[in-house]
Amino acid sequence: MLLGYNTNGLAFHRWQDGLELLAEAGFQAVAITVDHRCLNPFADNFLGELTEMRSMLERLRLRSVIESGARFLLDPRRKHEPTLISAKAEDRARRVEFLCRCVDIAKGLNSDAVSFWSGVWRDGDESIAWSRLLEGCRLVTDYAEHHGVRLAFEPEPGMLIETNEQYGQLAEQVGSTSFGLTIDIGHVQCVEEGSIADQLRRWAKPLCNVHIEDMRRGVHEHLRFGEGEIDFPPVMAALREIGYTGCVNVELSRHSHMAPEVLRESFDFLSRL
Repeated sequence: MLLGYNTNGLAFHRWQDGLELLAEAGFQAVAITVDHRCLNPFADNFLGELTEMRSMLERLRLRSVIESGARFLLDPRRKHEPTLISAKAEDRARRVEFLCRCVDIAKGLNSDAVSFWSGVWRDGDESIAWSRLLEGCRLVTDYAEHHGVRLAFEPEPGMLIETNEQYGQLAEQVGSTSFGLTIDIGHVQCVEEGSIADQLRRWAKPLCNVHIEDMRRGVHEHLRFGEGEIDFPPVMAALREIGYTGCVNVELSRHSHMAPEVLRESFDFLSRL
């Protein structure tokens, strides 16, 4: 497995400088959150940035995963909106279009996968939300399969799909081997039953992307290592046991103001394990 870091934790850096910092610290991977200042597919300079990003990843020998969780890229007023379960069809279509553009980016960078989530269901019959989500996932999966790109769906606390078991139900209905899984170690600590190691063993087959940070039970707050409740040696041992060879990317988006310190600290902590 390769240790990496999410660019959403480098929000106050040019992404070019951020990649240099990661490589200097020893990271071998990066989770690239597509956002206003990082590979924005709607920007005029997008193609030039994509070429530059590909060149830098090759020079720095960084593997990558494409992350689609920018807070306000699609809507400046509503965090993470619109989603695949939004009320308006045109809003859902905008999210599908964006995810397909993320697939194009992953193809262009030879990234491991595109990671995404369901969105928050506000009210009403959840069966409607599931139907909308399934439709959107199938559309994106068809596009990803056509371009030879794998997807990595992330259960997220507070969203329609927040557990690995719910992902399993969704994946069965999507019915594609391209529809893989992102496991966020902190999210498992937050909402799942049983040990994190057992969850990794249970979901080893579809697992193709890992987020990692510390967290406390029942509190969805991404914490620096040592500030939460997670016992990390069994987690890393389980990843080795299942033969996981993908990226393990630190996700500390609220620590961008101290990114150089936190990314070095994170690499030192994880590399010892």
